[in-house]
Amino acid sequence: MQLGTILKTDAVKSISSCTSKKRLFHDLGELAEVSYGLDATTVIDALVEREGLGPTGVGQGIALPHARLREADKVFGLFLRLEKPLNFDAIDRQPVDLVFALIAPENAGVDHLKALALVSRTLRDKAICGKLRANSNASTLHTILTEVEASQAA
Repeated sequence: MQLGTILKTDAVKSISSCTSKKRLFHDLGELAEVSYGLDATTVIDALVEREGLGPTGVGQGIALPHARLREADKVFGLFLRLEKPLNFDAIDRQPVDLVFALIAPENAGVDHLKALALVSRTLRDKAICGKLRANSNASTLHTILTEVEASQAA
């Protein structure tokens, strides 16, 4: 599995202002609807429900919200770069500015876990996060996220 197979170019966005976690989930739902044709409300509800089990802020300014949906036919990703960091109840209590959400089919099983591990591994790289934080162009952000696997394959 590679990020380029689960993250469409138009599923990447930089947002200048996001005032709450709830607003962030709305932005992710709307992005999922535009990019993947999923119902925004269904995506929002699934993300909120999962977040209710425990915060998905993993530290160092990164959040990995994720959910399973009956309507999803494969694992796919959404990436948001927040220009103004948002309190996300992260484990290190630091605000979040990089958000990579994953939506998976209800029966995705190991594919969902593989995708989560791949995203987590990618965003643990401080150089990649530095590049993501230094750029606001969606196309550039997508390239930064997906070029990792290309350089590792070479």
